[in-house]
Parts: sequence; C-alpha cells; structure tokens
Amino acid sequence: MSKSLIVYHYPNCGTCRDAVKWLRSRGHELELRHIVETPPSAEELKKLIRLSGLPIQKWFNVSGNAYKELGLKDKLPKLSDDERISLLASNGMLIKRPVIADGEMATVGFKEEELAKVW
Repeated sequence: MSKSLIVYHYPNCGTCRDAVKWLRSRGHELELRHIVETPPSAEELKKLIRLSGLPIQKWFNVSGNAYKELGLKDKLPKLSDDERISLLASNGMLIKRPVIADGEMATVGFKEEELAKVW
C-alpha cells in the first residue's frame, strides 16, 4: 500500500532526485519540501530523529561543504543533543538527505535496499 510521504530534499542533489523517482515509481504521493529554503524546525527534527531510531550524528551530512567549513567533525562530540538539533535546524545543508517521513516513521539518505524495507 502506498502512502503519502513528506520528502525533505535538495533539488540539485542527484541522490534526492533518485529517491523521489524511486518513491514515485512505487506509487507514493509525495509532498516535497526544499530542505534549504524550508528546513525542518528543531521541534520537527526532534520528532523525525525519534521516529528514525537513529542517533543524531547519523543526521549530519558529513560529506557536505557546510559540515567541513564549520569544522563539525571536531565540534560535534562536545555538543549536547539540543545544540546538535539547533545546528541542524539552522542550516538545511547540514542535514543528510533526503529525509522521508509519514508521521509514524522517518528515514534519512537513499539506499534502495534500506528504503524498500520501510517504504
């Protein structure tokens, strides 16, 4: 059964485009949200992170320029969870993408075999 999903994506990101195409090919209705123009708020992120079951560190786009420019590799371990979430909410480019959610579950990134288990 296909679901209506919210997808936080970055249109210039090939991985995001692949994920959107993959989800649509499986009959899902998608509400696309530009992760940079309208990043999820700190409150939304808290919920999404909880729904994903992943540690906050897994939500960071560690290969992105913003992550590297801010020197987060060394800084993140010293930050509290709330500080990490505030950082993610402040800059959509720091968030690993795409983020896919339906209100009950959330996934981060696009690995077909992983998403096939959930969506």
